[in-house]
Amino acid sequence: MYVFITKVSFILLVCTIYSCNPLKNLSKDQWLLRKNEIIEGTEKRTEEALYNLLIQQPNTYIFGSPLKLNVSNLSKKPGRDTWLNRIGEQAVLIDQKSTNRSIERLQAYYKSLGYFNASVNAIQQNHPRKQKATVRYTIDKGRAFVIDSVKTIFYSKDLDSLYKSIKGRSFIKKGKIFSYEDFKAERDRISNLAKDHGIYNFQESAVSFSISRDTIQKNKDSLLFVLLSVRNPKENNETVSKPYRIKKIKRVNLYTDIPYNTPKTALDSIKHNGFTIFYKDKLRYKPKAITDPVYLLEGDIYAEYNRQLTFRKMSSLNTFKYPNISIAEIEGAPNLLAEIYLNSKDTYAAQVNLDVTHSNIQRLGLAFSSSLMARNIFGGAEILSLSGRGSVGILGDAALSSEKYLSEVGVDVNLNIPNLWFPFISLKGLLSKNSLPQTKISLGTSFQKNIGLDKQTLNITYGFNWSPSDFLKFNASLLEVQYVQNLNPERFFSVYGTTYNRLNTLAQDYTQDPIFEAFFDPITTVIGELTIPQGAANFIETFLTTQDNNSEQYKEIQRIEERKNRLIENNLISSSQLTLIKNNKKEITDPDFYQFRAKIESAGNLLSLLSNIMPVEENESRTKLIAGVPYAQYIKTELDFIKHWRVGRDKVLAFRSFGGIAIPYGNASTIPFARSYFAGGSNDNRAWNAYALGPGSTNNLNDFNEANFKLAFNLEYRFPLLGAIKGALFTDAGNIWNALDGVNDPERSFQGVSSLQQIAIGNGFGIRYDFTYFVFRLDVGFKTYNPSLENSKRWFRDYNFANSVINIGINYPF
Repeated sequence: MYVFITKVSFILLVCTIYSCNPLKNLSKDQWLLRKNEIIEGTEKRTEEALYNLLIQQPNTYIFGSPLKLNVSNLSKKPGRDTWLNRIGEQAVLIDQKSTNRSIERLQAYYKSLGYFNASVNAIQQNHPRKQKATVRYTIDKGRAFVIDSVKTIFYSKDLDSLYKSIKGRSFIKKGKIFSYEDFKAERDRISNLAKDHGIYNFQESAVSFSISRDTIQKNKDSLLFVLLSVRNPKENNETVSKPYRIKKIKRVNLYTDIPYNTPKTALDSIKHNGFTIFYKDKLRYKPKAITDPVYLLEGDIYAEYNRQLTFRKMSSLNTFKYPNISIAEIEGAPNLLAEIYLNSKDTYAAQVNLDVTHSNIQRLGLAFSSSLMARNIFGGAEILSLSGRGSVGILGDAALSSEKYLSEVGVDVNLNIPNLWFPFISLKGLLSKNSLPQTKISLGTSFQKNIGLDKQTLNITYGFNWSPSDFLKFNASLLEVQYVQNLNPERFFSVYGTTYNRLNTLAQDYTQDPIFEAFFDPITTVIGELTIPQGAANFIETFLTTQDNNSEQYKEIQRIEERKNRLIENNLISSSQLTLIKNNKKEITDPDFYQFRAKIESAGNLLSLLSNIMPVEENESRTKLIAGVPYAQYIKTELDFIKHWRVGRDKVLAFRSFGGIAIPYGNASTIPFARSYFAGGSNDNRAWNAYALGPGSTNNLNDFNEANFKLAFNLEYRFPLLGAIKGALFTDAGNIWNALDGVNDPERSFQGVSSLQQIAIGNGFGIRYDFTYFVFRLDVGFKTYNPSLENSKRWFRDYNFANSVINIGINYPF
């Protein structure tokens, strides 16, 4: 009843908002701005950047209705600071002064492109029956002005020589149409050229341009003469006669943890690799640790790029507060003195976090973590951290547990070394210092309760990461060991209820058989329920040793037994992997970017090599064991591409494609559950619950449906609704299959191009609330194309609210 009342209330609210008349409060001479149009010649322009120049923008329309305006009109106090007015919008009424200012902006824009004689007019086109109108801006660009000649004057001989050496890269050239952006880019180019080639004190304001038109020759009034001049530096706002000069670095001094106002005579110092390090009483760092990040070297020509790189490297150590780098001329000498001031952060730091969490098997959770960090633990700017964590959560449907809550506790030890480190071997020079290489070593363990069979996990990781640029990152795990122990394997048939029901259904023909009747619950013999765990296990063992192995029933029970053994066995995974991440995201909030991730992982090769050298155990199937546990052996690769397009003000079209495959070989015929793929859930195909889609055309065959090959595609349109409330429309497609892993079932296995018809498609809509630091997400997915149904019933068969799936998530899915 409560759900019914809530749905009806929501529908009535939507109807009320959409039925509001946005024009009811307008006087006869007021017109609501419905649309802006920009016509250049005979062509309609659609670029968002051009429309952003207009002073007045129409009210936001959602599905043909000015939703925000209607919400604001519900307020009984128009124009006041009320909640409805804050999340809504005031009516945008056409104003002639604003239109004139828009005309001026458009003219200025076209002048910046070289159309100095461009003319702009605005026409208001009123609706014949309603008080709303379109403002159409018509533009006559006229003739473009072209650069006819460029002359340069440099008051500095050094800078003049620099400029001429790469003059061909200039943005300002004869024959090019005038563009303000080209002149701005040329000023930046000259500034960077100077600062990166020894002119440390170059001032961008020294670059000036003088532009004149040809007013003598007929028909050449659109030609421009450009005079580029670079003046001498200014001191106290006055230009001095002393020209810019290329200078070298004479000395580099580093100061570590020097108390304020301490005279230099009271400091101790040491020299190391051309650097002088000053300190008070005791130097806390190995000299190499604080000189390696410095790219300003004695005897080198000064380069601003190296100064920024030094700052970036020092900051990445997470050991010092804001580094201060000072560059000054040495009095009476033609060279420079570089001084770097380093103040250490606290050696020890504690942190406590409390987070709200969500996952595919957890509806809602509360996670607590605390950590203790020790900086410069070995004198080389290393960071050692010890952290403990714990969480409790409410289980979701995908958890398949009779319990309502889950819990997890864990502890981790991490060591971060600010360079490449390998025992007994020097890796210096293997990677450029510019790429900020780091070594990460970690050891951790965790215990989970009420998730599957309950488990303990032990993880050991040793690897490197480096970033050749802000847009390219690499992660290389030389060794990643994971040991997973299932603590309660006897609970298999209690936890995996779907698998038990399949087995129990197959066993119904044997409830009265003397060989099998002891395996059933004597109280429910009529129903024929196998007892758990012993009855189910004994039934499988007896059946597989006494029955016809060619029957379909035998093969099905054999598959159940194989799956049970695979999921209850402990896992030992020893792998190496390399991950590349490339993107062009300029800042965190950049709405227009792409990201590409490629990963390759190989597991079991090191253990396979050791097993060939030293004797190891083998089980009955000739699988080799390490400490009684079979080790996994496979190769895995993944490709992930994400692209965001800005398609309007605060509107984004987001796309994601993913492909991954893990192929077992050698000591393994299957992939460990922890390394396999699943489909469905809040970050995948949202028309299916997590683990409920696939493999192939199977219909929720098991409790946790997983496989070793996956394809996924997502397209989502995101748009604003009311204030911090955002909306989304999405289409998800994908599935999982078994491939090259010994599974021959055509419903589950990838058979080539023909299997692409098993790609499931879901559509839906979402509501999101932006809390600034995170986004709370509610998505509703509908099954558009369901490959588990008959061919004639796959399209829109379950496309209704009764079969829809509600997903709750934190932050955007991609």
